[in-house]
Amino acid sequence: HTRTEKLPICQGWIGLNKQHQNALIKESSPYLLQHAHNPVNWFPWKEASLALAQKENKLILISVGYAACHWCHVMEKESFEDEEVASIMNAHFVNIKVDREERPDIDQIYMDAVQLMTGAGGWPMNVIALPDGKPFWGGTYFRKNDWISYLKQIARLYEESPDKIEEYANNLSNGISKLHEIAEETSQPFTQTHLEKAVAEWSTYFDLKYGGPTRAPKFMMPVNFEFFLRYAHTFNDNSILEYTDTTLTKMAYGGVYDAVGGGFSRYSVDAAWHVPHFEKMLYDNGQLVSLYANAYKFTKNNLFERVIRETLQFVEKELMTREFGFYSSLDADSINKNGELEEGAFYVWTPGELQELIPEDYTLFSDYYNVNEFGHWEHGNYVLIRDKTEEEITQKHKISIEELNDTLLRCKSILAKHREKRPKPRLDDKVITSWNALMLKGYADAYKALGEESYRQIAINSGNFIKEQLITSKNSLFRIYKNGKQSINAYLEDYALCADAFIALYEISADESWILAASKLTDYAIAHFYDAKNEMFYFTSDEDALIVTRAVEKNDNVIPSSNSVMQKVLFKLARFLGNSKYQDIAEAMMKRMLNQVLEYPYSHANWLSNYMNFTNPFAEVVIAGSAYKEVLQTLNKQYIPNIIIAANNTSDSKLALFEKRIPDEGTLIYVCENYTCKLPVKTVKEALDELHTL
Repeated sequence: HTRTEKLPICQGWIGLNKQHQNALIKESSPYLLQHAHNPVNWFPWKEASLALAQKENKLILISVGYAACHWCHVMEKESFEDEEVASIMNAHFVNIKVDREERPDIDQIYMDAVQLMTGAGGWPMNVIALPDGKPFWGGTYFRKNDWISYLKQIARLYEESPDKIEEYANNLSNGISKLHEIAEETSQPFTQTHLEKAVAEWSTYFDLKYGGPTRAPKFMMPVNFEFFLRYAHTFNDNSILEYTDTTLTKMAYGGVYDAVGGGFSRYSVDAAWHVPHFEKMLYDNGQLVSLYANAYKFTKNNLFERVIRETLQFVEKELMTREFGFYSSLDADSINKNGELEEGAFYVWTPGELQELIPEDYTLFSDYYNVNEFGHWEHGNYVLIRDKTEEEITQKHKISIEELNDTLLRCKSILAKHREKRPKPRLDDKVITSWNALMLKGYADAYKALGEESYRQIAINSGNFIKEQLITSKNSLFRIYKNGKQSINAYLEDYALCADAFIALYEISADESWILAASKLTDYAIAHFYDAKNEMFYFTSDEDALIVTRAVEKNDNVIPSSNSVMQKVLFKLARFLGNSKYQDIAEAMMKRMLNQVLEYPYSHANWLSNYMNFTNPFAEVVIAGSAYKEVLQTLNKQYIPNIIIAANNTSDSKLALFEKRIPDEGTLIYVCENYTCKLPVKTVKEALDELHTL
């Protein structure tokens, strides 16, 4: 842990009014603490808060956001810190603040409501509900005067015509419930043709110049490009590979990637990946490390290797805890040279600053990173962005690649030291289980691609942190860890992503305890989240209170859906453990989702990737014998997305794959499909040849 100052995001807030204090002061969430001194009488989402609304027959105003959210800060400053606004909110509503990262279950239900009402969503999200929690009005960011006007109208309507509001709320709640209904199992067979049609339809939205979709803003959507990589590999589709390579290259060239400090911002507001919303989220960086690692294994593109290494340097410096957990995010906003909170202030540059800091190298550096009209953002500030290859730069400036790299390294070091003197973006220091699992998997995938032993050790240490601090004796999970304390019953997302990360840990360590731990989490999820009638998993446990309806998360988004990840986990564990129950559930889930997946492929990338496990060969590779670690590491460096690998040298393995396969001496490699194995071979090359024939 090397972060020089650990500033929770609630500290240093401009205009903090200490004369006010509300119930959020007792919370641990940095986002909630940020609002603890608002004149609005905020409550956290708790039974007592909901009971108060029913007791006083008051409408509930639910405001949802997260600590790194720029527009959440704007609405707080304009409205929630304003005495006039607060007096209206306090008089007519029970006001509840929700950290969407702590409580994705609440966020999901009320986001469904906002999207049904308005056709769009985002954060901050503000919803007004009946005293029983049923929503009837909502939106995202509101200007102060509009906010005041709406609140007054709604308060008057509730006083004069409560029946109309109740009728609308009931209809809206029914609509929300319908969103989470599960389709009947499809009777159509699993075929490759489905995949080809889905990709053909999706490709009409490809931006072939800058990558990503043909629109702005652009989210990086790692899950989409994991699927495209696999599709390009499986079908030898050079056009999809080129599109994927273009996207990853342009993202790495863009301002959305921090050229000085490493790591990615959340998304780009423009089509060229130039100007980001500057918050850096753990879940993005974890998934993007995995994506670039897999892309590097496939293409051996040196740019991708550099992105992996620099991003992990950023994570270790800014987000990794002393216990090998990972903090959630860095804020988009920081304090500028005028002492004001400004989006991106920590990251942007002026030509004058650069000329002063790197006078001898400025011409080359400014050309490489477009400190010109192309790289200009606003108010004389520039976001560093590339649009030329290193070869083009070296030819233009008549220097070697080595000279260019030395110059860039020297310049970045100078800029990084200077940037450290600026006020840092504030840190959201809560540890979220599912996001930690994504980052853990990023380290495991980076180790597979690059063989860097420190990455493997951090991944294992992170897994041990989850085991020791977030898994209970009943094999249940906590969602949040902060200041040495656990809180909030975990959601399906946490179980699915943790189990997936533990499988990745087994793949880099051959330690079967990780497979068994993944199986225990999966069994707990089946017991408490699985709906046997509809053959899908609810997002919340049967031990959690119901909020309007029990949600089923199906769509893959910036994080793949919890059901699609659980489906993949079940499919893999079935093969590791010979568990037919897992296989049956995995296949039934795919049949339930197939029609929806094929109709809306761009919302179901992880499902499409999982679908390939049924339409194309999937192999179990068994490495048995004394040299299993060396063979495992060599195979892990290959991009082979349609396999699991099991490695061992003892006869007491609990994995079904090793039964009667441990040799007396030497090392054997078995390539199997559905537990039917070819004759064992002794070299990796022979094993790769057999995999290729599949």
